[in-house]
Amino acid sequence: LEEAAFQLQQIFRIDISIALNILGIESMRAGHYRVAYACFKLAADRGYSKAQFNVGLCYEHGRGTEKDLEKAAFYYYHAASSHHPMAQYRYARYLLCHRPENEWDGHQKAVTFLEQAAMAGITEAQAYLGVFYMRGLQPKEKRGLKYLLLAAKNGDAQSRYHVGVCYEKGLGVQQNLAEAIKHYRQSAAAGNRNAQERLRV
Repeated sequence: LEEAAFQLQQIFRIDISIALNILGIESMRAGHYRVAYACFKLAADRGYSKAQFNVGLCYEHGRGTEKDLEKAAFYYYHAASSHHPMAQYRYARYLLCHRPENEWDGHQKAVTFLEQAAMAGITEAQAYLGVFYMRGLQPKEKRGLKYLLLAAKNGDAQSRYHVGVCYEKGLGVQQNLAEAIKHYRQSAAAGNRNAQERLRV
């Protein structure tokens, strides 16, 4: 009986969190940012990862509350720890952009979260990792190309351009100008100016 009561409590807690999060989304769409933030916060404090991510967005963009990147990162971290892919991406970017570069633990944690987000299909994480591996102190070109290709397949024109650069210069793959031009054309067709310029050259 105690177990059944506990299960009912858990279901009720989750259902309330889902309802609050939905109410927050609807309030945000209607332009009622303070109400949205309050709803997200209530659900986030109950441990609901989607709401934790939304609270992070509120703090990052100053919607319904003051802008505060550290608080945004706090909520992104909690959502990321519950395997929320977009929160993993945003928290990783925070660590890489707003923490000291010599902080090895933060750097490793960021890369781990980025890779999890990338494998979950988050195009932004794939693109970020691709460039990250290409430009590192010790570039890992094959690994970078792998992520750039994933992002390109998901429609990211900038990553498609970077894939063209890899084929043009032989980074992580054998040099192949015909393949480079193919990727530049696809990227240019999607409106990428770098690719359009590269094709002219």
